[in-house]
Amino acid sequence: MYRLLSSKSNLVNNSFSKTSSSSPNPSFYLCKNLVRSHFSSSSSSSGFPPRNPNLVDLVRSRSRVSVSGFSIGRSRWFSGGTDGREALDYDVVIVGAGPAGLSAAIRLKQLCHERNIDLSVCVLEKGSEVGAHILSGNVFEPRALDELIPHWQQEGAPIEVPVSSDKFWLLTKNRALALPSPFNNKGNYVISLSQLVRWMAAKAEELGVEIYPGFAASEILYDANETVVGVATNDLGIAKDGSKRETFQRGVEVRGRLTLMGEGCRGSLSEKLILNYKLREKGMGQHQTYALGIKEVWEIEERKHEPGTVLHTVGWPLDLSTYGGSFLYHMNDRQISIGLVVALNYCNPYLSPYDEFQKFKNHPAIRRLLEGGTVIQYGARTLNEGGFQSIPNPVFPGGAIIGCSAGFINVPKIKGTHTAMKSGMLAAETAFKALVEGEKMEMYWENLKKSWIWEELYKVRNYRPAFEYGFIPGLALSALEHYIFKGKLPLTLKHGKPDHEATDIASMHTPIQYPKPDGQISFDVPTSLYRSNTNHEHNQPAHLRLRDPTIPELVNLPVYAGPESRYCPARVYEYVPDEKHGLKLHINAQNCLHCKACDIKDPRQNIEWTVPEGGGGPGYTIM
Repeated sequence: MYRLLSSKSNLVNNSFSKTSSSSPNPSFYLCKNLVRSHFSSSSSSSGFPPRNPNLVDLVRSRSRVSVSGFSIGRSRWFSGGTDGREALDYDVVIVGAGPAGLSAAIRLKQLCHERNIDLSVCVLEKGSEVGAHILSGNVFEPRALDELIPHWQQEGAPIEVPVSSDKFWLLTKNRALALPSPFNNKGNYVISLSQLVRWMAAKAEELGVEIYPGFAASEILYDANETVVGVATNDLGIAKDGSKRETFQRGVEVRGRLTLMGEGCRGSLSEKLILNYKLREKGMGQHQTYALGIKEVWEIEERKHEPGTVLHTVGWPLDLSTYGGSFLYHMNDRQISIGLVVALNYCNPYLSPYDEFQKFKNHPAIRRLLEGGTVIQYGARTLNEGGFQSIPNPVFPGGAIIGCSAGFINVPKIKGTHTAMKSGMLAAETAFKALVEGEKMEMYWENLKKSWIWEELYKVRNYRPAFEYGFIPGLALSALEHYIFKGKLPLTLKHGKPDHEATDIASMHTPIQYPKPDGQISFDVPTSLYRSNTNHEHNQPAHLRLRDPTIPELVNLPVYAGPESRYCPARVYEYVPDEKHGLKLHINAQNCLHCKACDIKDPRQNIEWTVPEGGGGPGYTIM
């Protein structure tokens, strides 16, 4: 496990200390060094990063730390769990150290400080470190951060590049036509979201939040009344054949009086809760719809770099029946973020989002910017685009769903970080009142409806479903909604089919012949995958599971031409010759970028994405 080390020393009244002090708690820093030494002494014969220590042992080592009258661990309890597992008990357990989860953790501890009340808050993160699994465009709207940490600029937030120009192009194969920009990015910033959440994690730790990267929550814990009472981490050290390796460690139950799920888009546990408690039906009622975003960070020539320049495009290379578009943002240090977003309700099973992105980069207006540059990092992630119509009731017995696990992205803005953060803050405020004053968690749902999240998403509710009628009608309807009705159209459009049902049978389409990568602007998947720093322990059961192992060969290949070999941006799925001279599906689970496209797009919903061993997956640093 990796622990963030903050260079800041402005610790605010460590909530885990019984002794009040305005100065930094020395045990906080000793504890960090203790954890780091715990990891530096670990080793791995496989070449993979060192395996995590047992979570209970780690927390116990933290709770034993005491320096000069300071102590850590007042609100933590150790107890026996079920099935031979050990258990940790907290007041609030948060799953996911993304913008929503960290905002919730920070807000909870701020309220504790204001009221002089100590609640224990634990954040579990499946990535090897905070930010390792975070990918976003990202043009950042600071509205929620202004509320959460008003003096973020003085406190060193990695938000330094204000938007300086905002362009919108319609692309044809060889031309770029300028259109009026509808985005209004004045006052926003071009950032790396993975860097921002690292800074937020340091702020959370300064307030006394315990953050544990490298531990994947794989199971929801229920009591006898079907109330959620926490989560369990997965067992470590299980071989592919199911046997226990010499490194085997039993998973740990992390129990909370309240549990907040902030796993991000298509969170595996959050989806189970939405289904089990029928939260979609209790909310706005419509299914969620998704897109896949594929991104690279480049370092370009100095003379071409214009910090703060923002560009969005629609049109080529996507056909008129496929919703999507590109982004290109100039960051600091000659770096740019460039990517393509493809809605996953596309019809053609031969379409490959990865290859469409490589094709896009060769547009004359884009290629000339990239020539002479170098790719630094590659990644991919799905995003939810259902908006207002698809928001579930986020409250379940024992907790709530926050951020992109629920789905608060403003599609026409192409932004969801600010709404994710605000949802985490609202959930934290409700959770605090629930634990301290006895308020019901259902107030989180009511508070959402009264917040600027609700107002913002309602105004743009018709943009995404407008494109169900095609690209040109979608542009026309969106323009009417934006410039004429200003979000007050007296009807709410519905989404079309769920994404997996939108895929046509292969006989309705012609295979797409994509250009061969040139190795300078466009690249093959192995090259890109290397740049994502993706790695998993090879000797473990595949975390990508087939509900019916016969469907790929009996349905997906003959009917849909094996679309999983194309919609996955990491070539996890490939059809290889079998012993009967046919083809069979082979799953390269170690390639997985954790984008969740397979969980969404498989025509028969036959692929279940589950968490691998904690710490596995991509290792993003500037995404």
